[in-house]
Amino acid sequence: MSRDVTRHILTFLLLSLGLSFGNLPLSAADDLTVFAKSAENPHGGRLYQWLRGQAQVQFDKRRLAIAALKTPEDVLQRQRMLKEKFIAALGGFPERTPLNPQVTGRIERNDFSVEKVLYESRPQHHVTACLYLPKGKGPFPGVLVPCGHSANGKAIEAYQRACILLVKNGMAVLCYDPIGQGERIQLLNEQGKPAIPGSTSEHTMIGVGALLVGSNCATYRIWDGIRSLDYLASRPEVDPQRLGCTGNSGGGTLTSYLMALDDRIQAAAPSCYITSLERLFATIGPQDAEQNITGQVEFGLEHADYLTLRAPKPTLVCVGTKDFFDIDGAWTSYREAKAIYGLLGYGERVEMFEFNDPHGFSIPRRQAAMRWMRRWLLKQDDSPVESDFPIFTDQELQVTRTGQVLDDLKGVSAFDLTRMQAEAFQRQREKGALPDADLRTAIRELIHLPTVISAAKLKSSEPSTEKVVARDGYVIRKLVYETESGIELPALLWELKEEKLQATGKLTLYLHGLGKETDAAVGGEIERLLKSSGSPVLAVDVRGLGELSSGVTKNFSEAFGADAREAILSLHLNRPLLGQRVLDVLSIVDNITTGTPKKVVEIIAVGTCGPIAQHAAIFDSRISKVSVRDSVASWTSVATTPISKNQLSNVVPGALKTYDLPDLERLCLTQGKRLGPTIE
Repeated sequence: MSRDVTRHILTFLLLSLGLSFGNLPLSAADDLTVFAKSAENPHGGRLYQWLRGQAQVQFDKRRLAIAALKTPEDVLQRQRMLKEKFIAALGGFPERTPLNPQVTGRIERNDFSVEKVLYESRPQHHVTACLYLPKGKGPFPGVLVPCGHSANGKAIEAYQRACILLVKNGMAVLCYDPIGQGERIQLLNEQGKPAIPGSTSEHTMIGVGALLVGSNCATYRIWDGIRSLDYLASRPEVDPQRLGCTGNSGGGTLTSYLMALDDRIQAAAPSCYITSLERLFATIGPQDAEQNITGQVEFGLEHADYLTLRAPKPTLVCVGTKDFFDIDGAWTSYREAKAIYGLLGYGERVEMFEFNDPHGFSIPRRQAAMRWMRRWLLKQDDSPVESDFPIFTDQELQVTRTGQVLDDLKGVSAFDLTRMQAEAFQRQREKGALPDADLRTAIRELIHLPTVISAAKLKSSEPSTEKVVARDGYVIRKLVYETESGIELPALLWELKEEKLQATGKLTLYLHGLGKETDAAVGGEIERLLKSSGSPVLAVDVRGLGELSSGVTKNFSEAFGADAREAILSLHLNRPLLGQRVLDVLSIVDNITTGTPKKVVEIIAVGTCGPIAQHAAIFDSRISKVSVRDSVASWTSVATTPISKNQLSNVVPGALKTYDLPDLERLCLTQGKRLGPTIE
């Protein structure tokens, strides 16, 4: 760091209360971007690529672990270890409660019947399903069919045809509506329609709150599947020793989870889902909340493990050559599974069926799944084909009176399940809070903040950009901080001209969720702050925000923020994005305060950056004041309110078991820090 830059950074500011905050446009003459823009240097996607690099380290580590498997006992030990970690990452499962099943209707056909059934996977949490039963004397093998992301759930044509194909070939079939689909929309508007457009968006919205209470959208969905198996196995027409599972897309996801976790599934055929996380992140990116398990990349749970966790039970991987789930990843996972099944002495029990078509439960994959079930559940190794047959209307398969369980039965939604857990945790925290020192330690562990954080390295802006912007009475200097290897953050240092500097010994760190330039206009908030106090302001874009934002919401709606996929990938790595950004702040604070006695930093944080600043403040005594604006005041409010906005990037899994954001304010006060306004 040069002496001039050091001298200017070491002269700091006091924030006056009562300032108004507005987002004014920049002067057209000022370019406050720090990094040079070019097609070869896309800084907006830098964080995602960095996270992919971090994930690659774990993928390579996992490859070594797989290569080290030499005996069947090695495989069994890995199965036990991964299953335990998988269930722990889901937050565990609740106790089994009465299903309270009902049959609300029955349809007769020449060679099969359909019962419209209703049961409770949790108390008052209703599941709607159709049970297809062959004519004749049972008990028959039973096949569970979880749905993909169809708006009408179990009634969509592809799933009806899969179920009818299976039942015509000698198997009882249970196809149920997932949450957010069919008759199980989890949030209805006043007109009784979905309040959240699209099932994947509802799943991810459920996932935000579920993560805060230490659960997952997948937890709710997997438990529905397990209890659906319970119902299927309970029917006298079904042989509970001969159960199978097959589904496509999102149903392929659930088939993969269930076949790995529930030993009752003897034969499985996931369709159009299995690839590898390594290829998924390199191609279409992470998908909705249910398809992302907290920490799974860090603890080594790959797509291939969904196959091998059940080894040596028979498993068929159904794929489409033209699927958006990468075919190369599917072959990689299959080859790994084939080798492990072979190591166990049952290489013939895992196979892959590939057809040259796009994503979907097409006739070839439906036939392959049906034949696989016949081979292993009926001991019939033959090749029946799918003929043309009529299907049912949505109305014919409707289980409830109104077509929606919440409208008809006024039960408990997935949002309610999260709310009840959040409220229970709140009561527990109120009864017995941890001592402050222990609470800080627990928070550090939850956000995965290292105990030792190195001071940021200060760099100059790129040569192709102007390094100093001069304005009336002050200058803006462009800086770059490296807070972690490969993480470079753009910053703007605002300071009065030499003759007007005041040696206050303070600096304001200005963090805005929309970026460092948001309040940087002539006459804007940062300028007024600088001139009113006479002390410098350092506006920084922490990783993934502002100049570093990808600006896209690929695979996610705008409700989850442009950094949604970075947040999801961070959760895979067991490094919440909030914790990474807290590291950025603390690393920069260390840089600007090292070597100067009695130096303090005050932070103004807006929007997404509010919780980041609050967390940073409890870990560094040199942060003397935090003022937060337009930010969430409580994670409990997020977990207890179905629809949230841009909260995914700040989620800390399981946080509400231990603390909420108001606890950070209390810790700041006990440390003698001043707090500015916190406005939700």
